[in-house]
Amino acid sequence: MLVLNETDIELLHQPTPPSYATADWEDPSIASQRHPGLMVSHGMFMCLTFFIFLPMGMALRAVKHRLHGLAVAAQWTCTVLGLASGSLYRKLTPDMYPGQSHSRHGYVVLLIALAITSIDAAGLLRRLFSFLRAKQFTLRAFSNAFTGHTDREASEYVGLIGEEVEMDSAEDTKNRNGSFEEAEFTPAFDHGNTEQWASHVRTHSNVSDGTLFSPASPRSEDTLHDVHFIPRLSILRRMGHVVFSVAEWSLIFGGFAMFLSGLVVYTGVCRENFVTGCLAHLIKGGIFWSYGLLTFARFLGFCAELGWSWNRAPSSGYPTAEFVESFVIFLYGVTNTWMERFGASPGDPFTTKQIQHIGIAVMFWFAGLIGMAVESKTIRRWLAALAVDTSESVAEPVTYTSSFNPFPALVIGVTGSVMAAHFQEYLFQVQIHALWGNLLLAFAVMRCVTYFFLWVSPPSSTLPSRPPTEALASFFLAAGGISFIFSTEEITFAAMRRGHDDIMLFVVMAVSSTCIAFCWTVIIISFQGWLKTRTKPTAAYHRSA
Repeated sequence: MLVLNETDIELLHQPTPPSYATADWEDPSIASQRHPGLMVSHGMFMCLTFFIFLPMGMALRAVKHRLHGLAVAAQWTCTVLGLASGSLYRKLTPDMYPGQSHSRHGYVVLLIALAITSIDAAGLLRRLFSFLRAKQFTLRAFSNAFTGHTDREASEYVGLIGEEVEMDSAEDTKNRNGSFEEAEFTPAFDHGNTEQWASHVRTHSNVSDGTLFSPASPRSEDTLHDVHFIPRLSILRRMGHVVFSVAEWSLIFGGFAMFLSGLVVYTGVCRENFVTGCLAHLIKGGIFWSYGLLTFARFLGFCAELGWSWNRAPSSGYPTAEFVESFVIFLYGVTNTWMERFGASPGDPFTTKQIQHIGIAVMFWFAGLIGMAVESKTIRRWLAALAVDTSESVAEPVTYTSSFNPFPALVIGVTGSVMAAHFQEYLFQVQIHALWGNLLLAFAVMRCVTYFFLWVSPPSSTLPSRPPTEALASFFLAAGGISFIFSTEEITFAAMRRGHDDIMLFVVMAVSSTCIAFCWTVIIISFQGWLKTRTKPTAAYHRSA
């Protein structure tokens, strides 16, 4: 249909009631209850918190910069101002969305941010305590204690984040008398400060001597215990680093989720029978939007140290990006398989739409399993055993150095192609579904082209290779995700009621939003790279002729 049929809509759904947005911008009869400035302030301060100062603080922390504390202070200043303006807005306006959960979920995200900030506070208190014990009351010493900057920069997150501890093997340090030579340990959190490392290890051992490994010290069971303890400590440190990084990065996506739920409450949508469809479009569209931004960040060089930037991985022990993609796809399918019947009464027959969506979820489930299996080194070894004698030493082909896993792209491409043909009541809704469906399909095509060129010439450098097809793929994916959000039923109804049911308008909105987000991504990642060049010496690399 071309014209909105309000009668048919009201047979299944209640009309969308007046909202904060209509009171602030569309209803002049309640001018005394209008406070749009407070809501604009709330949104502006919270966006500054999660999308400006939070990533800036993360970049400053990554290079242990002395201004990291200033970024954290700015982050929480904006948080307090945002909470104050939001609370004042709610007190001055009537409750137009009873039972909303935006505030509760926002406080959960802020509690996670507060827990991460408490680590910074603990490090600050420890440094100030050391400053008072040292009794060197100079301005420079106080500045170093406050900012954490020293001549030998030491991380304050000992045991939580850091690099893997490098250790000489026992065979290299064992001498002829059965004792161990003094081994050189250079843990990443210490940057060469062996005395701090020795003190740290002594706290976990029963060795009373001033050094852990000394030519005069006989080899004992306690000493051997410490030798084997250090690799276990390295594993724990790596796990701590991963957990801390995931929690920190999740705050940005948590802020994006709060941005979406805040828009829902402010516009008054997603109530009663609209809830399930609204959640599906916002959550799934938000996932594809975030996936697109992460893909673009990988193109720029994000996580190059893990080999995720289409480069040769400089270190081992981390999962490939394709394994992570396949795991997320698997998790998405497992959960959505059972969620498509939400809202249905027991005994209700399966509708055509439910069967369609369940089929897509099952595809995600098992294609994700296949993708993880392809990335498994154990399964690869089993498959190689079918082709060669396992007792022979056979060199791996050069293509084994990279991952060429088409299943994540296959899943998203099939999803886009079928959703582009999804039945809708109104032509405008069909056009929007075709828009984001074809954008997801374009992502899959570009990803497969990337694999083709990398298969022909696998990456040999640890620097990001930046395939241009991945820049296009990430753009298509992010624009498809935001278009997915735009296809929410109530958004299309609101556009048709106001005469904005023009597909070009929505294409321009999706493309411009993606360009703004990509520009933000470039600024954040470039800022971290600039900080690294300013604080750490960089090795020169040979430019191609």
